Amino acid sequence: MGTIDPAGLVADAELASIEATIRANEPAYLADLERLVNIDCGSYTPEGVDRIGAFVSEFMTARGASLERRPDPDGRLGATVIGTWRKGRTDEPAGPRILLIGHMDTVFDPGTAAERPFVIRDGVATGPGVTDMKSGLLAGLYAIDALLAAGPLPFERLTYVANPDEEIGSPSSTPHIREIAADSDACLVLECARANGDIVSSRKGILDARVTVNGRAAHAGVEPEKGRSAVLAAADLVSRLHALNGRWDGVTINVGVIAGGTRPNVVAERCSLEVDVRAIRRADLEAAETEIRSLLGTLAVPDTTAELAPMARWWPMEKLERSGRLVDHAKDVAQRLGFEIRDAATGGASDANTTSGMGVPSIDGLGPIGGMDHSPAEYLEVASIVPRTALLAGLLLTIGRDPEVLAWRSEGR
Repeated sequence: MGTIDPAGLVADAELASIEATIRANEPAYLADLERLVNIDCGSYTPEGVDRIGAFVSEFMTARGASLERRPDPDGRLGATVIGTWRKGRTDEPAGPRILLIGHMDTVFDPGTAAERPFVIRDGVATGPGVTDMKSGLLAGLYAIDALLAAGPLPFERLTYVANPDEEIGSPSSTPHIREIAADSDACLVLECARANGDIVSSRKGILDARVTVNGRAAHAGVEPEKGRSAVLAAADLVSRLHALNGRWDGVTINVGVIAGGTRPNVVAERCSLEVDVRAIRRADLEAAETEIRSLLGTLAVPDTTAELAPMARWWPMEKLERSGRLVDHAKDVAQRLGFEIRDAATGGASDANTTSGMGVPSIDGLGPIGGMDHSPAEYLEVASIVPRTALLAGLLLTIGRDPEVLAWRSEGR
């Protein structure tokens, strides 16, 4: 990587002006945050997700974005919202193509917002999705707003994807993300910062799979010897799957759900396991899957069979060399704004796994600071909103003006 001189790309006075704009807009941000948190928008509540999408669409179009709304082909989920800002004139200097991703859905059921609505106490905001990820979704919007107020955007193209289904693995939005990422130079994902303020430069990959064990039904009291218990075979298989933990560095395997049989007096004909496999490196995830498939060929109960069907897969977000340049830019911008950040690895997946797995330089955890995601105790540190949104805006400006980032396109991946 080339030597970084962030002060040569973005002046301190520019950063200060951007931060001042964001601070002036903080009351509007908080009002929008309350509005969004108080909407039930679980992944399977498409009407709520689409209400979030309508807000995002209005915000983007009011600031000059061209907008696309791509419905779920199956009609079960909310629509993916895509806002794009393009270089205004052909005589403007070339710039990179940047992809931002935030998600609109939460993990919570209808009625949750009414049970525990948005509230701020002692500088801490709570409510369903306040951190995961309404705050990050808004940080992206308000960062772009601040950059537009400062002058022309330094990008050939800036695309912001508002994802309706990230919490269930992005089934409908992933094709759109992959399409845009394929010719993007860098990707920033707006999940919350870690509780200690770290951003995220790597994430484990995940394989979620269902293993179905097939046996033979029989009367458990009259002629059990004619049966072949799928439950017994599955029980042994659970132990063997968990015994794989520790075989590969950073690989975890967990059977989280087991269901089988019909009645106590029937030898179980079928049993299913839902398995979570996570790995730091793609090669290890592939090796673990191969070994699991091998185990299915040697079940403890004769005449039983098993098959594995992947339900969802995310390749690891490995820290690419070019992602390291984005991390260094983020650290430098943060320092000039008066705070320190580090980059960290985490076990959970996000849309950054998709973009990084394609070879697109990607970093994550660029939203405000919070924690306890997916729980009633989920929280957001209100004091982190302005500095973290200013960090995102400053990082975007730095990346947009970095000639090395622009050169990546011609160099290939």
